[in-house]
Amino acid sequence: MILSLDHIAIAVPDLERAIRRFADDFGLELAGTEDVVSAKTSTAFFPVPGTRIELVHPLNGTGPIVKYLEKRGGGMHHLCFSVDDIRAEMARLTGLGYRFLSEEPGVGAHESLVAFIHPKSSEGVLIELVEHTQEHP
Repeated sequence: MILSLDHIAIAVPDLERAIRRFADDFGLELAGTEDVVSAKTSTAFFPVPGTRIELVHPLNGTGPIVKYLEKRGGGMHHLCFSVDDIRAEMARLTGLGYRFLSEEPGVGAHESLVAFIHPKSSEGVLIELVEHTQEHP
């Protein structure tokens, strides 16, 4: 079952500059950064009431965010919904005709389990599902 909007992810070409902008210009508090090697991303998290903003940047200049930035430039990358049982939710949504980018969940930030729904089956929006296995910022 979907529990909440976990975060809104924004792809950024310059992570340090984006962190300064969100912290200084918008007054948001940086909750932390993390390199997610499995996704080839460097991330930064800014909690806002009820959800978080996640900045995503290519780790070491590689990975899918590079292609996204080359094609579209910076901007909203995906929406993420927190779920209580990611495998059950993947099965339910697959039964409704949604296509996932992988058949099994992968490991995301904070050691969570994640899966992405292909944008072609979700009105052009990349949607991530996350099952948290530990506390996160």
